[in-house]
Amino acid sequence: MKILYPLAAVIILFIAVSCNSKSNDKKEEKKIQKAEVPELKISIDSIDIALFYQTYPKLVKFQGDVSSLYKKKNDTQLWLDNKGVVEFGSTLFNKYKNLGDEGLKTNFPYNEKINPIFERLGDNKLSQVDTDLMITNLYFYYAEKVYGGVDEKTTTSLEWLLPRKKLNYQVFSDSIFKHATINDDNKSKMFSQYYKLREALKQYRSIEKKGGWKTIEVGDDFKSFKVGDSATAIAQIRERLAITGELKENNKSAVCDSILISAMKDYQMHHGNTPKNTIVKEHIDELNLPVSDRIKTIIVNMERCRWIDPGLEKGKEYIEVNIPEFKLYLIRDHEITFVSEVVVGKAMTKTVIFSGMMNNIVFSPYWNVPQSIINKEIKPGMAKNKNYLAEKHLEWNNGAVRQVPGVNNSLGLVKFLFPNSNNIYLHDTPAKSLFERENRAFSHGCVRVAKPRELAIELLKSDPKWTPQRIDKAMHAGKESWYTLKKKVPVYIGYFTAWVDRKGRLNFYKDVYQRDESLLKLLTEE
Repeated sequence: MKILYPLAAVIILFIAVSCNSKSNDKKEEKKIQKAEVPELKISIDSIDIALFYQTYPKLVKFQGDVSSLYKKKNDTQLWLDNKGVVEFGSTLFNKYKNLGDEGLKTNFPYNEKINPIFERLGDNKLSQVDTDLMITNLYFYYAEKVYGGVDEKTTTSLEWLLPRKKLNYQVFSDSIFKHATINDDNKSKMFSQYYKLREALKQYRSIEKKGGWKTIEVGDDFKSFKVGDSATAIAQIRERLAITGELKENNKSAVCDSILISAMKDYQMHHGNTPKNTIVKEHIDELNLPVSDRIKTIIVNMERCRWIDPGLEKGKEYIEVNIPEFKLYLIRDHEITFVSEVVVGKAMTKTVIFSGMMNNIVFSPYWNVPQSIINKEIKPGMAKNKNYLAEKHLEWNNGAVRQVPGVNNSLGLVKFLFPNSNNIYLHDTPAKSLFERENRAFSHGCVRVAKPRELAIELLKSDPKWTPQRIDKAMHAGKESWYTLKKKVPVYIGYFTAWVDRKGRLNFYKDVYQRDESLLKLLTEE
């Protein structure tokens, strides 16, 4: 036994060494096999690209950007490797299939070609070259739809003259090389309102999936509900307000109480209405608008957000006017420092959606009457009344007509100029009662400000010489005087019928110029 034991040990050691040697041999063999599989390299040159667009002409607008992209990659594929489509490609396709989350339709021009690449692999009849090119075009399609929106020519035809955001395809191209995420996690690619509306869309789609809300039924003779009234419709109003969050708790009572009225006031305030202590027919009609209509409004305004450069919000000081809201905001250091109600142009003389740089404040201004108003209003007035000019505080001035400074001047006691071809500006008005109305579309196109004195004070805060007392004196001097701002202030006049405020509340406003439907039609027909 003593002689055999070392022998056995030797045999065991031999077997162990032998096995280890075989294991190492297998590892080496695998390394050799792995090394023998070359990296996939598909040549995609300008001829391939040209032939692709001959076959798929609906994508030809991307040809220039796609060609540049492949040149950077030395004319080789972007999305394919030995295992198939790279993970980033699958991520892109999943984002595309969920375009509904962005308020868009999945209407890539060649859905029947792109879907099999990811969903029915055996049905993909495209060559490797065309497969790679198709995915690249899907990428540019996605970037254009989500981050750019409809083209500038179309938005101009929709009378949207605010500066358009320039879509930087270079950024998206770099993302492909890095296989970076196409999620905008830091929310930097878009105007911030876009992300807020996207969350609102998610909320309202959830409401829709749960059945939306029921119609509140009141009789034809319905006038109003007030505290103490009892009706089946009151319980229905409670249920409706609970769904969208104005009412925190639904006790299902059919008796109108102060809690319901308070919730209804909250609703009114966020739907462009003046809060009241009663619930009237107009409020019921508003509550009964189906959730599908609200979703459409959110989608339309998400599209408008795509057109706005997110850099706008980085300005140190600027003024924004939202036409359907009838409100003006002065933003300074990213905070709202001043708010005023405004009157905007009526339907026949719409206030233009555009921007300008405010450079002058004019105190005790003359009003130089536009020729159109002279022809339509003043000349007929003069024909009927020889004292028309004097009664309206008007005078001839070098063949034109102007209104003298004073409390009766149509521009009020101060105006704020930002030169533009539309001859639109902000100004005071003697017609103060109009600011008390819910619909404030009454002007000839300019924007009348309810609190012009306060706006002047805010804008001149940086100039210690212009105290509130001096501003008051200049406004009532009866003699026109100009002040040039030391730093021009951007003014943006926009049009949003859905807007999430800084407290996170979703607001809806009436489509005063009937612009939503034409844009919605454009989005859904593509």
